[in-house]
Amino acid sequence: MAKYFYTAKSFSGEVRSGFLEAKDETELARALRQDGYVLVSSEGKTDAGKSSKINISFSNKVSLSEKLMFTKNLQIMIKAGISLPRSLRISAAQARGNRFKTVLTSMADNIDKGQAFSETISKYPDVFSDVFASMVRVGEESGTLEDVLKTLYNQLEREHGLKSKIMGAMIYPVVILVAMIGVGILMMIMVIPQLASTFEELGAKLPATTLFVFGLAKFMEKNVILFLVCLAVFVISVIRFTKTKIGKRAIDTISLKIPLISPIVKKTNSAYTTRTLSSLINAGVPIVSALGIVSGALGNSYYKTAMNEAAERVSKGTKLSEAMIPYQDIYPPMVVQMIEVGEETGQTAEILLNLADFYEEEVTEATKNLSSVVEPILMLIIGSIVGFFAISMIQPMYSILETI
Repeated sequence: MAKYFYTAKSFSGEVRSGFLEAKDETELARALRQDGYVLVSSEGKTDAGKSSKINISFSNKVSLSEKLMFTKNLQIMIKAGISLPRSLRISAAQARGNRFKTVLTSMADNIDKGQAFSETISKYPDVFSDVFASMVRVGEESGTLEDVLKTLYNQLEREHGLKSKIMGAMIYPVVILVAMIGVGILMMIMVIPQLASTFEELGAKLPATTLFVFGLAKFMEKNVILFLVCLAVFVISVIRFTKTKIGKRAIDTISLKIPLISPIVKKTNSAYTTRTLSSLINAGVPIVSALGIVSGALGNSYYKTAMNEAAERVSKGTKLSEAMIPYQDIYPPMVVQMIEVGEETGQTAEILLNLADFYEEEVTEATKNLSSVVEPILMLIIGSIVGFFAISMIQPMYSILETI
């Protein structure tokens, strides 16, 4: 037996540390699992006195499609008169991911112990957003949970559809770029070195562009593993950088500046903002709180800042339409104008919902047109690269012909 110092985490997010005796790390993990915890890391000494250490990482992400189906099924079961704990356990049995199964089962157990549905939802912020938790809380307090779940389902369905359209529009250019890079690497490693050997044997005079291509090809041929490792490190570094605060801010700035991407980003965030705000206002959430929740639901840092600052102005007595005026560079002017109309007529929620429908349709059209716009741009890029390589290879051939 060995004594381990461990760190474990429950599925509700609670962290526990301490010492425990076990035969090995597997037995340690099994013992913690029985207590409802997952082993994150452990360090200890075996009977032979050797130190041992293990680190376990895992992904607990629940997909949007899973939450979409859960919300729909839960609304139907509550409408049918099935108790909330039983509905959650049925949903847990239908869930595809183990993480979601565990969360739903834990939620059902918490409700059996007397916790409110909204309270137990708030324990899983990595699964359910602030929007979801806030609207469920209002639904519980007003006795309209079924209607709130229906509204949440409609919102999640729209969000899922919008994301699917954007991802679908990006697949084509990404596939083309990846294929182009792959073919380019194969050419540089397998084809260009053979041409270089041929030209060297013929004693051809090589121009600067050809020397550059041959030099790069020889380097890649001799250091192919190093090149691939460097490429992988570069890609991973870029991905990690985009997840940092500075990197995300840079991506957000670039996305609002690129002509082809900027309209889609603005319309998408406008749709998210107006639909979420409409749902929260309809559910009875105070406008200041609703704006803060919307800020947390948005991904772009500029839009988060806009909503937070607008909430601060509204809390001081400013109308929402006036609070939104400084952000007409990221929100289309029509958003501010229609919010003003809604405030004058007392139909802000309805007008925001109509705005969301409008901008979602705009995003749909924009993503449809994106492929037709991106395709010629990609062809120009590919043509330029192919032309550069072709000229670099043809020029030495002309030099050889001139010497014959």
